[in-house]
Amino acid sequence: MTGDSPPIVLTFGLSDPTGGSGLQADLLTLASMGCHGATVLTGYAVRDSASCDEVNGLDPDAVATQARMLLEDMPVAAFKIGAATRAEVVSAIAEVVSDYDDVPLILAPDFTLDDEHVLSADELRESLADLLVPQTTMLIADHATLLQLAQPDSDAEAPTLDSAISHILSQGCEYVLAMETGTHRHVNTLYSEEGQVRQDMWDRGLHRVMGLTDTLGAAVAALLANGQEPAEAAREAQEYVFQAARAAFRPGMGAYLPDRFFWARSNDADDETDASALSDESAGLPGEARH
Repeated sequence: MTGDSPPIVLTFGLSDPTGGSGLQADLLTLASMGCHGATVLTGYAVRDSASCDEVNGLDPDAVATQARMLLEDMPVAAFKIGAATRAEVVSAIAEVVSDYDDVPLILAPDFTLDDEHVLSADELRESLADLLVPQTTMLIADHATLLQLAQPDSDAEAPTLDSAISHILSQGCEYVLAMETGTHRHVNTLYSEEGQVRQDMWDRGLHRVMGLTDTLGAAVAALLANGQEPAEAAREAQEYVFQAARAAFRPGMGAYLPDRFFWARSNDADDETDASALSDESAGLPGEARH
């Protein structure tokens, strides 16, 4: 690697032909934040911006082979893992990344298609919880996903959110960024074994914006690859996602997509407005910011 090469982030996930989520979203985010993205395809979706008709997963050996060839060729500064369709694929990924325990790993799983497309949802959650969560630097997930990962057996008694987060951290995950989406606001809280690290709030727009979890995960991975500490990476990544969502556009007849290169289309007037709108306000708790 030459001296002027950007940090390399290896991202695992689905191909989304809309560019709204999955590997395409990761590549846009990573490039926007000064990183080079290398990709490992876990499957592909047949979809548009309004709906998803089909998700097809790749063979686990094909996933592992992609990753090993890249890792033998390029020095990777961070991993980001998104959607995987089968427990066997998760197992293959976990085996590969276990050889690189000094590389930060961002896990941003997606179960939104399970009911329709994944035949072994319990097995998928169990494999993520048992094999990948213990290797994770930062897990980024909504409250429902955290509860599922803490108690992947759907027949067992559901834990509380606090006990779920405590359990996940006790398994070896270093940080949990818990995402809560209310009617008017996103509230994201970062936890470590010491408790709450920080909480960030930002206004939710009027439109449905797809790909925010993948964008946030890739942004955190990019910042870790650039040498930031996890808590600061979580804060700055959320600022980036807030800006990208605020500039979201609608390319088709369905959801809006984050403008991950919002900064490339700004002008002086926009910059002055943004500086005013995005000033942090003290919320009375350490590490809390509101937008």
